[in-house]
Amino acid sequence: MSIADLTRNAVDVLPAGALEAKLKRGKPLRVKLGIDVTSPDIHVGRGIPLQRMRAFQDEGHKAVLIIGDYTTRIGDPSGRSAERPILSDEEIDANAQQYLEQAKTILRDDPDLLEVRYNGEWLSKLTYADVVRLGRIITVARMLERDDFEKRYRAGEPISVSELLYPLMQAYDSVAIEADVELGGTDQTYNLLAGRDVMEAYGLEPQVVLTLPLLLSWDGEKMSSSVGNNIPLTAAPEEMFGKTMRIPDSMLADWWQLVAERAAPSSDPMEAKLALARFIVARSHGDEAARDAEEHFTRVVRRGEAPEEVAEVALEGSDPLHLPAFLAAKLGESTSHWRRMIDQGGVKLDGNTLAGYDHAWGELDGATLQAGKRTFLRLVRV
Repeated sequence: MSIADLTRNAVDVLPAGALEAKLKRGKPLRVKLGIDVTSPDIHVGRGIPLQRMRAFQDEGHKAVLIIGDYTTRIGDPSGRSAERPILSDEEIDANAQQYLEQAKTILRDDPDLLEVRYNGEWLSKLTYADVVRLGRIITVARMLERDDFEKRYRAGEPISVSELLYPLMQAYDSVAIEADVELGGTDQTYNLLAGRDVMEAYGLEPQVVLTLPLLLSWDGEKMSSSVGNNIPLTAAPEEMFGKTMRIPDSMLADWWQLVAERAAPSSDPMEAKLALARFIVARSHGDEAARDAEEHFTRVVRRGEAPEEVAEVALEGSDPLHLPAFLAAKLGESTSHWRRMIDQGGVKLDGNTLAGYDHAWGELDGATLQAGKRTFLRLVRV
């Protein structure tokens, strides 16, 4: 594998020539990726640095995956206009376990090639004197040069001392595990470069910084678990397939390049999108799951038919049934939302568009109700 393969899709590899120099020594490198456990999933966007990590593993280098159980308690300010909310210890522990399972859908789970560390191992042991020592390495003026801090400072918005400490804590992770290379998105460039300064201050050879593009989701925004425009790496196959099919045609080339790391196999947008959805599902769940997910998508979305398995829901309330209230209770959204959906022809019974809000149980019993494009309920009288 060439260095071009190791650095595929990289925006920056800093400083120039440093990675080549480290590789020429012929020793396995320690390649670091840190992930804070702010939500219970890793999505395909966060999978892009994991793919580079896997490429280093395939060449015999050691992937060092750092689960940021401790830095999550501070909250990464990168790209944020406000301080992140702090999670409970129970939430952090649960998220950390899920993160590890999901990362292994891409990484090789080989003890010779994968080292998993929790940064609470060392950060929780730092004394006040240790933190003061860290604090001397980078000035406040330099931190305020960061785009996100600068904007908040000029706008008079609060910036906590803990947020200023975050880059130093992440940088200290590189000291603790003696990283040769650190991977991250372009929004992490400042933090990764801070790692070089801190390593040098502790007498270590500074790490190489390798940054990768951020994946834009179907809404044109950065893919984010908190926003909900994400595809978790261990989501159900049908969910993964359906969400991938939401990608606009204009984004397909970027998705193929960043997620599949190759060009689309077809110039036809629908065929390219289907192939990408198969790839994303198969990587996490296998080829058979990908075939089943595509069959489900074809049946339910493209042909508008009910899936093979439909959840049964008991008819409840008075007869006749006020359908908007029933759907609001079962599926969420407001009663007015479901009135609009019915008025717009978005609710069907056994494939036929429903009109009106009140329907007799005899009409509904045993029928399949379709609410929107993908939600199906089989109604039964109990």
